[in-house]
Amino acid sequence: MLVLFALYYLMLLFVMVVTSLKSLDEIRTGSLLGIPKEFDFSAWKTAWSGVQCEGLRPYFWNSVLIAVPAVTISTIFGAFNGYVISQWRFKGSNLIFALMLFGCFVPFQVVILPMAILLGKMGIAGSIVGLIFVHVIYGIGFTTLFFRNYYISIPTELVKAALIDGAGFFRIFWSIFVPLSAPIVVVTVIWQFTQIWNGFLFGVSFSQAGTQPITVALNNIVNSTTGVKEYNVDMAAAIIAALPTLLVYVVAGKYFIRGLTAGLVKG
Repeated sequence: MLVLFALYYLMLLFVMVVTSLKSLDEIRTGSLLGIPKEFDFSAWKTAWSGVQCEGLRPYFWNSVLIAVPAVTISTIFGAFNGYVISQWRFKGSNLIFALMLFGCFVPFQVVILPMAILLGKMGIAGSIVGLIFVHVIYGIGFTTLFFRNYYISIPTELVKAALIDGAGFFRIFWSIFVPLSAPIVVVTVIWQFTQIWNGFLFGVSFSQAGTQPITVALNNIVNSTTGVKEYNVDMAAAIIAALPTLLVYVVAGKYFIRGLTAGLVKG
């Protein structure tokens, strides 16, 4: 059954790849699953650089400029939040964590209008900085949840021993928790990067010409109604847009699973 499901999903990727390597004439007359008679990479060049319309290249780098800082900042804040909530209990800490957890389940559509107003008042509407801010704020709830659930499994005896030795808040964090955080950092980075890179609603709502992420550009290419429908270009563009997240999971997928299960058992 697992093999059948794997083949089913991989078949979709196979169709995308072979279609992107065919000419339009071969697509119209050939088989959907057929291997290209002659490999044609012109569709990939068109999808990346563009001919009649702008290609994905500038939007790809926009997504990089958005994803890398947003992932880094939200991971750092999530680590500090998880550390405080799990190890330094204070009055109202459970309520704060509950509210942040509740924020994870707020639909994107609910925050669009208030977020647009806030970005306008801050003077960063329609900018790369504004999109980074949006993804950081929306991602902190998830990163806090991940780190809190992981850090709560670390024995409190380590913290007590460090306190006896005179270590303070930041020294305990950097010397004990950061070295133990590699598994959950991998989980958080993969999760956040995937959410941000594949995010469409925030990108189309809070960007403008010149700052749009790759998902918005992909939508524009696929839904373009000018001229002949170029299915090979559409497939190539979709693969280019999906490559970063695909590579992340191929390279670090096993670490993602390990990180998810690392904090399940306390002690």
